[in-house]
Amino acid sequence: EKWAHKVKEVLAQNDLHMRPLHIISANMHSVKNMLFANDALGKKQKDGVDYSLYEEISNKKTLQDKILDYSLQQGLIYIDDQSGSNIDVQIIDLSKIDLKNSPFAHTEFTGDDVVLVFDYAFGEQAFEVMDELLRPYDFNSEVYTMKVNSIHIMGKAGILTGGKGDIMIPTSHIFEGTADNYIFDNALKLEDFVDEDLKAYEGPMITVLGTSLQNKDILTYFMTTSWKAIGLEMEGAHYQKAIQVASKIRKHISEDVTVSYSYYASDNPLETGSTLSSGGLGLTGVKPTYLITLRILEHIFKSK
Repeated sequence: EKWAHKVKEVLAQNDLHMRPLHIISANMHSVKNMLFANDALGKKQKDGVDYSLYEEISNKKTLQDKILDYSLQQGLIYIDDQSGSNIDVQIIDLSKIDLKNSPFAHTEFTGDDVVLVFDYAFGEQAFEVMDELLRPYDFNSEVYTMKVNSIHIMGKAGILTGGKGDIMIPTSHIFEGTADNYIFDNALKLEDFVDEDLKAYEGPMITVLGTSLQNKDILTYFMTTSWKAIGLEMEGAHYQKAIQVASKIRKHISEDVTVSYSYYASDNPLETGSTLSSGGLGLTGVKPTYLITLRILEHIFKSK
């Protein structure tokens, strides 16, 4: 609650609270790097996306610092979490951004939308965070509702149908151990990820309670029976529950809010016995992470 209050307070203080808003739950680097890295590092945008540049950035703190400094000069607002939730936030006013030297040079976007990127939530925390964020906010004794146009959730997940680095596009979230299943219209589709280097899969995903508790027999059951699950992660059902409550039941945000979920595979628990919690982004993670980020931002720039 404290976390969400702070985020909305910063939006209001900067007079961004009445603008169209796009919420992205992601890491703290890929959106910022795609929008600002070229200009910050004096690079010219090539045709297509230069994944090797993002790989280099992910290995060099000096480059990361340079991009952060530049983005702050360009109006990015960084909220370092003080509430104890451990979720940092970046707020980007798109009306201040020049896309000419970015992978989005071809878009004709002229909106004054705001992008709010927040760091990964963990498990059930995802419900609390999203639920609080989408609630109306009291500012200068006026109550205003968040003008949320789209919500995008990206992250890493365990894959059942493929291997490390592959992309998963869920069509529904099955909440393990309960009768709750969340079906939604994912704004990202399989055809958004046709790429010769990466495989992508579409289908139901399981939201699990804990990563190390997964039993191979149960996973195989979810994958091979009519559930046809493609992967497992820990936040999807929690986020979707909060989004459905806010948009369909409590009407805190528009009923037609655009929603997307996309994950890249950190491992295949059926093969490796390793869990979602092991390891960082690594080089296999760079391309899928940035391809997903590219698609989400393209979606936002087309949303006018």
